[in-house]
Amino acid sequence: MKGRKFAVIGLGRFGSAIARKLSERGAEVMAIDINEEKVEDIKEDVAYAITLDSTDPKNLESQNIQEMDAVVVAIGTNFQDLILTTFALMELDVERIIVRAQDPIQKRILEKIGVREILSLEDEVSNNVAEQLLNPSVLMSIRLPDDYEIIEVKAPRIICNRTLADIGLREKYNINLITLMRRGAIDDKMHIIGVPEPSTKILENDIIVIFGKSKDIDRFLEINE
Repeated sequence: MKGRKFAVIGLGRFGSAIARKLSERGAEVMAIDINEEKVEDIKEDVAYAITLDSTDPKNLESQNIQEMDAVVVAIGTNFQDLILTTFALMELDVERIIVRAQDPIQKRILEKIGVREILSLEDEVSNNVAEQLLNPSVLMSIRLPDDYEIIEVKAPRIICNRTLADIGLREKYNINLITLMRRGAIDDKMHIIGVPEPSTKILENDIIVIFGKSKDIDRFLEINE
């Protein structure tokens, strides 16, 4: 995960959790808020903590925000500031902009102005968001005690059209395949393919559900990107 660069704008509880989680996973994180106290609170946990008004494109450009792999806008107290910040990021051609909506009305407004990735309060989980930023192919992540994890991920291209025995998930990566999901030929919906056997073949567009230590899962994802 090293070498990835992210910015989080808005350091409330949610934004701070995202910033810290990304930083813990080895990403270079820039945490931004107009409130100096919030910036001070997180400065020891991220690469850069900056106090500035994010509604001004010049302020963002001065921090080379357009060079980030993704920017999360998590401003929760002022929707106008959130909109202006989002517009500023769009003007600067930031590659990936992810914006948090407080309610369905905000979500509709964000959709209208062209925001493609919107986080809704009802389904936001900081660990999931961080995981999806670091690994866009990850669809779901559940953290378990003792640094274990279950993730749902699009099957990496390099393991497609190979059997589980050939891939050797347990032997090579020390992780286990719990199950996999495959799109039905008739109804075009994803279906669970039960308990996999060594002879089970992973196909293109399959979604696999794997279990193991976080460090082993990270290694599997990095090697097979």
